[in-house]
Amino acid sequence: MITAEEIKKYIASALPCDLVQVEGEDGHHFQAIIVSTEFQGKNMVQQHQLVYKTLGDRMKQEIHALSMKTFTPEQWSEQAQK
Repeated sequence: MITAEEIKKYIASALPCDLVQVEGEDGHHFQAIIVSTEFQGKNMVQQHQLVYKTLGDRMKQEIHALSMKTFTPEQWSEQAQK
């Protein structure tokens, strides 16, 4: 069974991130917050596709659901000020 920490490591090792937070307790359903400069100029679907690419076949086999919020560093900074 995959853990939230393992997912965090997979994402962080394949995508330059300022922040990666992953939570999930049942081993199949996870929530993530990801902040990366790689998201600059990309819409939300493209950002999520980048993350899915880092997880590869794990999304089909080990991870049943991954709910994520993706931000550029600028967006994350604005979010923190709210």
